[in-house]
Amino acid sequence: MSTTSTLRRMANVNGEITPLEDARISILDRGFLYGDSVYEVFRTYEGVPLFCHEHFDRMENSAKLIAMKISQSREELLEEMRRTAAAANVVAGQDIYVRWHVTRGSGALDLIPAADLPTSFVIILKEVPKWNPEFYSRGMRLAVTEVRRNPVEALSPDIKSGNYLNNILGVSEAIRTGADDCLMLNPSGQVTEASNSNVFFVIGGRLVTPNVESGVLRGITKRAIAQLGAEQGFPLDDRPVDANELEQATECFVTSATREVMPVVSLRLGDGRWHEFPPGGGEVTRRVAHAYKRHVNRYVADHQSLRLIA
Repeated sequence: MSTTSTLRRMANVNGEITPLEDARISILDRGFLYGDSVYEVFRTYEGVPLFCHEHFDRMENSAKLIAMKISQSREELLEEMRRTAAAANVVAGQDIYVRWHVTRGSGALDLIPAADLPTSFVIILKEVPKWNPEFYSRGMRLAVTEVRRNPVEALSPDIKSGNYLNNILGVSEAIRTGADDCLMLNPSGQVTEASNSNVFFVIGGRLVTPNVESGVLRGITKRAIAQLGAEQGFPLDDRPVDANELEQATECFVTSATREVMPVVSLRLGDGRWHEFPPGGGEVTRRVAHAYKRHVNRYVADHQSLRLIA
C-alpha cells in the first residue's frame, strides 16, 4: 500500500539538487546544443524502480552506439537518485517518475567533442504521469503519419537519445488529424512505433510487433511481454509489419514504462480512413495487461533491495 506525502518536483544536475524549475545546465552542454545525450525513464512501484538494471543496460548500450563513455557508474547514479528522492520529500512506498539524462558534457562550441570530456548527468524526479483514464477504459487513437521514422542507417531508433525532433514532428502531425499519438512508418513503408511507445497488433489471431530491424527502440516493457507470452500462451511474433497489414489487425495496444499496457481503440490509416478496434481492448490485449500487472507485482516483491527510499 502506497504512502503519500507532499512530493516536491526536484532535479539533480551533476550533484546539485534544486527544485525542478530552478535547475540549470551550461549553454555549452552538448545535450542542450546538439541533443548529444542518452536517457532513460522508469517509474517506481511501492518505491521499487521497475526493471532498474534493464534500464541501465539499455542506457549503456545507447551510449556505446554513439561512442560515448559514461563517466558515472550506475551505482553513483542510483545514489544520486536516492539523494534526489530524499530532497523531494518522497516517503517509503510512494511511487515516483524518474528520468535521467547523460550528456557528452560541456566544451567548445564545436561538433567535434574533446576526447577527454567527462559526461554530465541530469536527474528529473516528479509524480508518476496520470494518463487520461479514457485511454484505458476505451483506448487511445493512433494515426499513421507522413513523417517517417529515422532510418536505422541514419540515426538508429535503437539509440534512446535526447534528439527527439523526429518523434515531435510525428506526434504533432498525428494530433492535427484528431489522433492522440502517431504511428510512424519507416522509409520502406513498414510499421515502427508510436512517438514514445512500442506498438502491438493481433493479426490473423497472432500477437505481432515490429522488430528492431524495422527501426524501433528495444522496449523494456515489450521484452517483458515477450517473456510473458512465451510462458502464458500468447507468443509474440517479432517481425516486419507492412502498412498494408494494418487493416487486417483486430486488436492494437501500446506499451511503455509509464503507460504499461494501453489499448488503442482506433487507427487512422495512411489514406485517412479510421480502422476500429474493440473499446477497452480485445481479449488478447486484456490478457496481456493482466499478465503484465501480475509480473510487476512479482518483480516488486523480489527486488525490495532496489528501493529508492528505505
